[in-house]
Amino acid sequence: MTLPKPVSRLIEEFQRLPGIGPKTASRLAYHLLRVPEEQASTLGQLLLDLRAQTRFCSVCFNITDTATDPCAVCRDPQRDGSLLCVVEAPLDVQAIEHSQGFKGRYHVLHGAISPVEGIGPENLKICELVERVRVGEIREVILATNPSMEGEATAMYIHRQLQGLPVRVTRLARGLPVGGDLEYADETTLFRAIEGRSEM
Repeated sequence: MTLPKPVSRLIEEFQRLPGIGPKTASRLAYHLLRVPEEQASTLGQLLLDLRAQTRFCSVCFNITDTATDPCAVCRDPQRDGSLLCVVEAPLDVQAIEHSQGFKGRYHVLHGAISPVEGIGPENLKICELVERVRVGEIREVILATNPSMEGEATAMYIHRQLQGLPVRVTRLARGLPVGGDLEYADETTLFRAIEGRSEM
């Protein structure tokens, strides 16, 4: 069956989203055809606002709004500036914050080293991390990359880059499942993993 071009293009775009296959993409597109025009317009505007009104924090590279830089966490005087948690993605920051077990600051890498996908250290915020440690007040770096092959490779690479600097490098405890993502872990698991971190 030949679909109208706007429908087929929307289905194609939905399929580019993580976890969305052809059937789900089709269901979403047809759902949007049935909703009131006002609701579809609101969704479209929110997508435009997402790009126009957000940016990455100039310090930690987490998501912040365009009017707030550095982000709220980086500006919070109650946070322990000597403790830095390194994560792969902004969703990982959100997961750790929900655990309420970490009161330091963050550094978001925006990915993990993956030669298969063509992602090397130069594609991540690793140089910025090393510079932050070199010039800042940081005493401990917690490597909270995902417990996957890519996350482990990234943690080992960062550990090597930080050798020789006066900083303690730790890794989250093994309470997290291998192959899992931080964003799917429950708060208790994350809290215990942070509390039980070990020397690298």
